[in-house]
Amino acid sequence: MNIVAHEQNLLALVRELYSRYPEYWHHEAWELRHVLYSLGYPHGLVEEAEIAAAVEVARTDWFPGEGAA
Repeated sequence: MNIVAHEQNLLALVRELYSRYPEYWHHEAWELRHVLYSLGYPHGLVEEAEIAAAVEVARTDWFPGEGAA
């Protein structure tokens, strides 16, 4: 049984999560995996690496200087 969903709009989901729930801004990808699933964003659990990549891009949207490092 495959419980991992390859969410095509993961970046948009992470951006929405940060805009609606700014308290999750500093959470790590492994913490956000369950948060996204619990809040009903993706239909299944998403790989931690995919979330980490989306988080990195979403954070540079808010603070462009962080992505330059």
